[in-house]
Amino acid sequence: MTQKPYLHIPHPAARPGEAPDFSYLELSDAGAVDRPPSDERARNIEYLAHELVRVLDDEHQATGPWDPSLDKEILLKALRYMVLTRAYDDRMQRVQRQGKISFYMQSLGEEAVSIGQGLALEPGDMLFPSYRNQGLFILRGTELVDLMCQCLSNTGDMCKGRQMPVMYQDPARNIFTLSGNLATQYPQAVGWAMGSAIKGEKHIAVSWVGDGSTAEADFHYALTFAAVYQAPVILNVVNNQWAISTFQGFAGGERRPFAARGLGLGMPGIRVDGNDLLAIYAVTRWATERARNGHGPTLIEHVTYRGGAHSTSDDPVRYRPQDEWAAFPLGDPMDRLLQHLLELGHWSDEKQTALEEETKMVVDDAWKEAISFGTMTEPPFLDAQLMFEDVYKEIPDHLKKQRDEMLKLAGEKS
Repeated sequence: MTQKPYLHIPHPAARPGEAPDFSYLELSDAGAVDRPPSDERARNIEYLAHELVRVLDDEHQATGPWDPSLDKEILLKALRYMVLTRAYDDRMQRVQRQGKISFYMQSLGEEAVSIGQGLALEPGDMLFPSYRNQGLFILRGTELVDLMCQCLSNTGDMCKGRQMPVMYQDPARNIFTLSGNLATQYPQAVGWAMGSAIKGEKHIAVSWVGDGSTAEADFHYALTFAAVYQAPVILNVVNNQWAISTFQGFAGGERRPFAARGLGLGMPGIRVDGNDLLAIYAVTRWATERARNGHGPTLIEHVTYRGGAHSTSDDPVRYRPQDEWAAFPLGDPMDRLLQHLLELGHWSDEKQTALEEETKMVVDDAWKEAISFGTMTEPPFLDAQLMFEDVYKEIPDHLKKQRDEMLKLAGEKS
C-alpha cells in the first residue's frame, strides 16, 4: 500500500521543561576509529565522515590510533589557553550585562575547537574564523586589551568603530577579519588557499562555520571550488547542535553528518569529538599533512555543544531544556583536558585553582587598561572623521562634502 507524500518538519529531541535527549547523536567508542594514511582517496575513507574520532576515554586516558602523544608542555599550554579564553568570555559577558558594551558572543563549551586546532597549525597558515573562535586570537597572541577595545569601539579599536563587537581582526598574525554575514569566510579561505598553491607555498587556509551556516550558499560554493581545484584548505563545521534558536536538523543534520557534505565532490570528511582536544589536534594534523602535500581539502565536523546563549541577544531557555548543557554526553572540553592531566600526574586541583585565579587577574587588568581608551559613554571617543577613510584611495568629492557638513555641525554645537 502506497503512502501519501508528506512534509517533514525537523524537531529537536527536547524542548523547555522536558528532559534533555541526545539519543540522536551517533557516538563511537574512544580509540575505535581507524586512522588511514593522509593521502588516502576520499572514496576509501567514507567511514571517517560517519564515525566519531575520539581519543580520550571515560577514564580520561588517551587511546587508539589517533592519539597524538602530546607532551606535557603542549597539554599544559592548551589548558592555560582554554582557561584564559573562558575567563575572557566570562568577563565580557558580564560587562555586556552591565551595559558597558553593546553585544557579546561566548565560546563556552567550544574552546577545544579553537585551541586544539590552533596548536596544530603553523604561524604562516591563514585563519578565517567565525564569531566563536576568540580562542584563535588569544592563542596566536592578540592582546586581550585589543580584543576588549574592539568590543568597546573606543579609540583603541582595531576596526576603528566600523564593526559590531566580537568581529575582530589581526592581519599581523594571519587572522582574517570576521564578518557578520554568515559563511562568507568559507569561499574567502578557499580563494586564499588557491593563491597559496599557485605561488608554490606550503601555507594552508583554515575556516570555521556553525552547523546553521551549512545551509548558506557560500558553504556550497566553497566546497565546490575547494574540491575541483584541490585547494590546500581545511573547512570546519562546528556542530554545536543549535543555530540561533533552531535545532541543527533544520540545516540537514538529521539526514547525514555534516562531515559527509563533501563526499559527493570527492572531498574527505572527518567527524570528530569537538570536546576532545587531543582528537581535534590529531585530526587537524592529518588534514594539514594532506593539504600541504598536494592531496587537497578536508571537511571536519566538530561535534560539540553551545554551552551558553547564542549571543547576549538570545535567551536559550525559551527553546531548549535549561540543563541540556550539563547532560551533553561529550562533557565539558576544559574539564576533560584537566582530568586527563590529573590522571597523568602533570597537574593538581590546587594548581588549577591558582591558574584560574591568576587568569581572572590578567583579564581584570586588561579591562582596566582597555577602558582607559574610552567607553561607549566616557571619553576619549573615536574621531568621527574616521568613517570617511580607508574606503577609497582618495576621498571622492561627495564624501568630502558630507565630511565638511559634519564638521560644521559639530562646530556649531560646540
